[in-house]
Parts: sequence; structure tokens; C-alpha cells
Amino acid sequence: MAVVARLGGGQSKDPKNALEDLHDLCAADMARVNQLIVDNMQSDVPLIPELAGHLVSAGGKRLRPLLTLASAQLCGYDGDKHIGLAAAVEFIHTATLLHDDVVDESDLRRGRDTANAVWGNQASVLVGDFLFSRSFRLMVESESLKVLDILASASAIIAEGEVAQLTTANDTATTEENYLYVIRSKTAALFAAACQVGAQIAGRNADDEDALEQYGANLGIAFQLVDDYLDYSATNKAFGKGVGDDFREGKITLPIVLAMRRGDDDEHAFWRRTLEDMDQKDGDLEHAVTVLKTHDALSDTLIRARGYADTARAALAELPDNTYRTALENIVDFCVERAY
Repeated sequence: MAVVARLGGGQSKDPKNALEDLHDLCAADMARVNQLIVDNMQSDVPLIPELAGHLVSAGGKRLRPLLTLASAQLCGYDGDKHIGLAAAVEFIHTATLLHDDVVDESDLRRGRDTANAVWGNQASVLVGDFLFSRSFRLMVESESLKVLDILASASAIIAEGEVAQLTTANDTATTEENYLYVIRSKTAALFAAACQVGAQIAGRNADDEDALEQYGANLGIAFQLVDDYLDYSATNKAFGKGVGDDFREGKITLPIVLAMRRGDDDEHAFWRRTLEDMDQKDGDLEHAVTVLKTHDALSDTLIRARGYADTARAALAELPDNTYRTALENIVDFCVERAY
């Protein structure tokens, strides 16, 4: 049996503990972020805090705001503007989840009914817009035009990614290049911005800011690739959402792209029936998993995730060597180890 040793600062070598370690390291700041989130969800319209609170209280990793807090502390920041920016990052993320669930017609997130399943699509979209507006108010309070530019640009890129995904939905001819554009926009852009603003408010030089942006971007891609893998291999309890949702919604993710590239005519016909025509029958998901494994589409998705993870880790090499950098390095391993 492996022995898990403890590092300086209470951090564990076990990647599975990395998120808990990061939470512990940023606990005081994160408590302030959570309070700020609660304060900014309030409204005279009762449905707004009720619906927003439903999603926020469902938990989640809070990884993106943690990245902002840790990046700022890694860079030696000693103010408190990282608190508001971390809350802004979480509001952007939460707003996009509300919109995503409407577009995807999802019924389950983090083991609970989605907001649109409970309150309907209209309320979910409008409360998502409210959270976006709250995020921009928090950005403005940073009194930094560069920070506002970074997060506003990320928000626009996320929206572009959503629209781009509509063009690839149910299209089995989607290329790997097109797929990567979508996840760079939808997922990696906010990871990158969350890290970059930490360096920006700390007054670090352009090289350090770029290093944290690259760290976040590559971490985000690795994170999404592992999610794509888990959709065909995890359990509902471990994954936090319905396993097989991508398949049932006709999403074209990297495992599908690889399987289409390597498959024969019969397999192409199967993917077109199930993902383009959305003609799905009992046993189709299980058959899809078998086909993906036959062509190493799942294992190769993980190999690509590890490649992006390695690039993310390398981006931190020239930044200050402290407990926050160690925690961010360990988060890279956590993102990949979720697959096991």
C-alpha cells in the first residue's frame, strides 16, 4: 500500500487530495469570496436569489475562483481585490452553467435537478444574465481597466464558444480542430482569465502574467478532455452529472471525433443514427462505449489531456517557488487523476 507523505504547508503528494489542499490553503480568502457571492445574489425579486442559490448551494469544486486566489497569492499580492475578482469569476461560471443547461436541455447537474428543470428556461436564462451583470460590477470594483478587459474578453469568448458548439452539435464530421476551438473558448478561456487576473492585480510583469494565462488555458483544456472521457466511463456519483449525457444530447466530443476518424462504415452509420438523427435505442450507449474502447478513443483522449497538463505545469516553472505554486502544480495532477 502506498504511503501518502505530507509536504510543507500541509500539502499531500496524493493528487486526489490536491483540491482539498488548495481549499485549505485559501480557506480564509475563500470564506470571504463565498460571503461576497451570497451578498451579490440578493435581489428584491425573490426568484433571483432562490434560483441562483439552488445552483451555488449545489457545491461544485469552486476551482476557478480558487485559481484566482492562488494565482494572486503566488505573485505576492497583499491587497483584497482578488476577493471580488474570484467572486466575479464564479458568477461568470455559474451564469454560463445556467445558460448551458438551457441550451443542452439538461435535467441534472452535480446530482441535483438543474434550475431549468425546476423553474423553466426563461427564468434560468434571465437569472444567468443577472449573474453576469453582478460579475461586471465586481470587476469594475477592482479599479483596473486591464482586469476588466481580461474578464470581459473571456466572457465574450465563452459566448462565441457556445455559438460555435451549436454548429458542431450532432455533426459527426466535426474535426478535432473545430472541437478544440470550442473547448478553448467554452472552458479554457475562463480558466486562463481566472489565473491571469491574479498576476495582473499583483503588478507582475508581462512574462509572469502570460505564464499564468498559459497555465490556466492548458489546465482548462486538460480538465475538459477528462470530462469528455468521464462521460463514457464514470459513475453518476463520481462524476456529479449524468453519465452518458453527452451521448444522449448528441454532443460531439473528442472520443467521438477519434472514433469516427478510425471507424468503418458500419460504425459511421451507428454514430450518424445515434448522434445526428438522435435515434437512440436501449443498449446504444453501451455499444458506443465498446466502439470507443475498440479504437482507443477514450485512452487517447486521456493521453491528450496529460499532454496539456504537462504544458500547464511547465508554464509555472519561472514563477515564484512557494506553497501556492506547489498547490497549483498539484491541481494539474488532480484534474487528470479524476479519470481514475
